[in-house]
Amino acid sequence: MKWIGSLEELHAHYGVPGPASLRKEAARVTPEYRRIIEAAPFLALATAGPEGLDCSPRGDRPGELVRVLDDATLALPDRRGNDRIDSLRNMVRDPRVALMFLVPGSGNALRVNGTARLTADQALRDSFAVEGKAPRTVAVIAVQAIYFQCARAILRAKLWEPHAAPDLPTPGQILAAMTAGAVGGDAYDREWPERAKASMW
Repeated sequence: MKWIGSLEELHAHYGVPGPASLRKEAARVTPEYRRIIEAAPFLALATAGPEGLDCSPRGDRPGELVRVLDDATLALPDRRGNDRIDSLRNMVRDPRVALMFLVPGSGNALRVNGTARLTADQALRDSFAVEGKAPRTVAVIAVQAIYFQCARAILRAKLWEPHAAPDLPTPGQILAAMTAGAVGGDAYDREWPERAKASMW
């Protein structure tokens, strides 16, 4: 197998991107891009650290997932999760972040690259409170580039079309297999919906 080993080879293979691919990128949050951010209930957050890369899902009600503080700054609250804090540890040591927003029913994804700083500022945290529960921290993100990704990937995946749930291993089954039954199992799966409901925010 022959590998592509240089940028020259890569550019020769792919050619020059069209003008739309380049001109859609902005260094600030435009009014159009702001509407997409405020409509999104889901994003993937990518970070980097000494141990490697991390990509973490983030979900919330539209308008509460991320707040546009101004046309150069976003605020991302850290809602309840598994407390691994992989993304947060990375941000403290390497501020570079990438976000990809998805809006159900829309073919386009919105991408943001920038740098993040974490704060536990009480007033900012309280402003994100849901059902009386504030996030433990908020990432304040300085936007460096923002642009939409074309719809081909989402169309190929038929992401928003109805799908029958596939027969996949459950979290309880995965944990049981990895711990020789010490953690997880059927009880874990049965109790999960109530645990999630009680600890959503």
